[in-house]
Amino acid sequence: MHDTFLEYVLDDLHGKKLDITKCTFVLPSKRSGTFLKKHISNRLKKNIFSPDVVSIQEFIGKLSNLNQASNIDLLLLLFKVYKQSEIEESDDFASFINWGQTLLQDFNEIDGYLIPAHDILNYLSAIKEINHWSASKEKTELVKNYLQLWKNLETIYNNFYDALLEQKRGYQGLIQREAVKAVQTGNHQETNTDPIIFVGFNALNAAESTIIQYYLEQGNAHIYWDIDDYFLNDPIHDAGLFARDYQYNWPYYKHGHKIEPQHNFLARKNITITGVPKSISQTKYVGQLLESIGQQKDIDLTKTALVLADETLLNPMLNAIPCNIPEVNITMGMPLNKTVLYSFFINYLELHLNVSDRGWFFKRVLEFISNPYTLTLSSEGQGNFAQRMSKDIKEGNLLYLNSETLSKYSKAKDLLSIVFPSGEISPMDWINNCLLLIERLKLIYQDEKNALELEYLYRFYALFNQLGQYLDKVDFMGELKSIKNLFKQLANMETLDFIGQPLTGFQIMGMLESRNLDFETVIITSVNEGIIPSGKSNNSFIPFDVKRDYGLPTYKEKDAIYVYHFYRLIQRAKNIYITYNTEPDVLEGGEKSRLITQLLTDENLKSHITHTIATPKISIKAKPLIQINKQGEFMEDLRAFALKGFSPTSLTNYIRNPIDFYTRNILKINDLEEVEENIAANTFGTIIHDSLEQLYTPLIDQLLTEENVKVLKTQVAVMVQHHFEKNLSGVDVSKGKFLLVYNVIIKYLHNFLDDELKQLKRHEIKILALEERYEEFITIPGLDFPIKLKGTLDRVDQFDGTIRIIDYKTGKVEAKNVKITDWETLITDYDKSKAFQLLCYAYLYSKKHGISDVQAGIISFKKLSQGLFRFSEDKNTQINVDTLTAFENYLYQLIREICNTEIPLTEKVD
Repeated sequence: MHDTFLEYVLDDLHGKKLDITKCTFVLPSKRSGTFLKKHISNRLKKNIFSPDVVSIQEFIGKLSNLNQASNIDLLLLLFKVYKQSEIEESDDFASFINWGQTLLQDFNEIDGYLIPAHDILNYLSAIKEINHWSASKEKTELVKNYLQLWKNLETIYNNFYDALLEQKRGYQGLIQREAVKAVQTGNHQETNTDPIIFVGFNALNAAESTIIQYYLEQGNAHIYWDIDDYFLNDPIHDAGLFARDYQYNWPYYKHGHKIEPQHNFLARKNITITGVPKSISQTKYVGQLLESIGQQKDIDLTKTALVLADETLLNPMLNAIPCNIPEVNITMGMPLNKTVLYSFFINYLELHLNVSDRGWFFKRVLEFISNPYTLTLSSEGQGNFAQRMSKDIKEGNLLYLNSETLSKYSKAKDLLSIVFPSGEISPMDWINNCLLLIERLKLIYQDEKNALELEYLYRFYALFNQLGQYLDKVDFMGELKSIKNLFKQLANMETLDFIGQPLTGFQIMGMLESRNLDFETVIITSVNEGIIPSGKSNNSFIPFDVKRDYGLPTYKEKDAIYVYHFYRLIQRAKNIYITYNTEPDVLEGGEKSRLITQLLTDENLKSHITHTIATPKISIKAKPLIQINKQGEFMEDLRAFALKGFSPTSLTNYIRNPIDFYTRNILKINDLEEVEENIAANTFGTIIHDSLEQLYTPLIDQLLTEENVKVLKTQVAVMVQHHFEKNLSGVDVSKGKFLLVYNVIIKYLHNFLDDELKQLKRHEIKILALEERYEEFITIPGLDFPIKLKGTLDRVDQFDGTIRIIDYKTGKVEAKNVKITDWETLITDYDKSKAFQLLCYAYLYSKKHGISDVQAGIISFKKLSQGLFRFSEDKNTQINVDTLTAFENYLYQLIREICNTEIPLTEKVD
């Protein structure tokens, strides 16, 4: 038994008396070539030139004499060919890029599997024609265009193929098809007669399979499969799906040769399977696992690999690696669109896509200025503009930022002229601005010597330069939105390649990077359905049944590839740790992978496997109620507050929860203001109060008449508009949500005035005061400092000779809120806060005017039809001396409790 597959291959060649220094080795990837060279050099006694070690792509590329074109070049060329076809209404580039990528993949597969394009593309066109057969004779424009694309598909394919051949370039499938032609016609350059050794393949497409078979038939080639007999001889195990197929169908194997399998899978190994809640916790768990592995003397870290099935976990994983792992090698690509820097550029792009003649929309501005990279740019030297801007937007309720608003941040003038350029910007301007921002970030990270951030910046720098070069060549990118899709596609296709020293230290890699490599200790994360195997994502225009009929791979074959890689990883390993996410996540399904279930149900592995669920230790401590003792400073603040004045609201805050009273009234911490896109309840209330005050002010001290109230109705619209602008600057009342709110307020006020008119038919009303502030000093026995009570009365009027104190409420009010049966509840139950407020107002009024007989009530705009909700004690709605005396007792009691140093402020829980 060998430690690694590659060593087994070299030993076997040695046994066949072949000179390994003269062989050409063809492997699935360049990476495994590096390891093969290491093994070869370990066996040599003297220095030699390295034998040829190539990846299958390079090998086939040499046969065809074509170069691989970059993905974006292919997309642009395909768009050009598509535009020149006979389709009447063709898509613009922004729409094309959404489906062009898929078409490219389909062409790639058709060529790689050597399928006559004429057959399959015409077959597709016919299927579409049948599917879109419609009862009406006339086809709609949409259907016509759609079918035109399918009819023209073959022409597009042929023209695209020819255009590429002319440039001596191609995509992988095309290069493979051309290589097969070259081999079959004998046109390829036969380099030498040295043996060719094919090592460690699994899923071959038709072109690769044809080429490999051609060399095997020549009799001067050998092929080695890394397949265990446990899978090869099991008729249904997916890990052996491809190898069984070749053994059964290749003429080479029908005529006497045999696949020689390996025998490692059932050797002694420890498999630990752990379910961990959520992806990020898996990285934490692996961090702890690595720490214990690092302490074990018998585990060789250079023979240890961590395979991230979900590559987006690379960043959190790097942060979780413990200090006792000295060297870490990352060999995997991280798609650029999974980096935070990508979100910075996308936020920046969205900012410009949402700019209007009114300026930059606040939501996009807030998104952009809260990005970590913007915060890095917004340094001391730049006047911390991000923090200031965020505060200004929230406090000034700015829905849009314009150049005038931006002129406030003079320190960051240069930078902001890049971020918020004036006038419309073209895609090219956007790219140049991104490059300027990269330049600024680069200087910051160079000072900090932050190598990783500089690597990210460099990749995006290259990406923008690449984008810029393409823009120069094409004329269909006039709009910023078309570059959005291209940028997204590019960032998705391009990866940030971490290239480590693959031969030293502990390795972190993706699933595909592990091909042909063997490790003693393997950790595999995110083994969940939808990740390994990746499931039925069908990114193709070719339906499943057509793929099956033509021998193209379907999701079943794609799953089998993952199954093979998974089993191959654990085949020779001695210690295997597998983790999966136990939480069903909306996107990934969250179920543990069928591969885990397969391991757990395998009788032959029973003695080697342990399966546990890791759960974080959670202890729930009873949370003690917050208590604040009233000492020195607190009492000073309280005295100052008492001198300024207790208002009914501050007192009812205390009744609701003493801690609220402390934070809001003493510490003056109010909830942070949000920009009001929808109108907040308190702003809504303010607009109604202010409008009513302004409408009625000219009528103070007069008897109301139907005439003068009717005149008020004509002024409502103008008043409301004025108060809207005063309270919400920068809001457009002519459209959208604010128009609705504006109309609701006008409706409320009209209803209010109609109600007033109805009353005037039978009653005499005289307005005495509006929004009048009352302040009274009161002396409370036992308290040696002055206490002021203050309040603003919305309206005081005389109704058939009775004085009424009226409070307007735009929120919900019910009769029980203003009715008292048990006086004790007045200062203990927040539900009675409305009654408490009304009594406060009556109390203040009687102190000032010496009049005790009044009525007090609330007008609720939500329930105008129910009239005035009057304060009542049992059935009595009149407030008199007795009522006020009773109230005074409870008021004193409440204020004494607030000011009593012995009673701490204690949180009230609902």
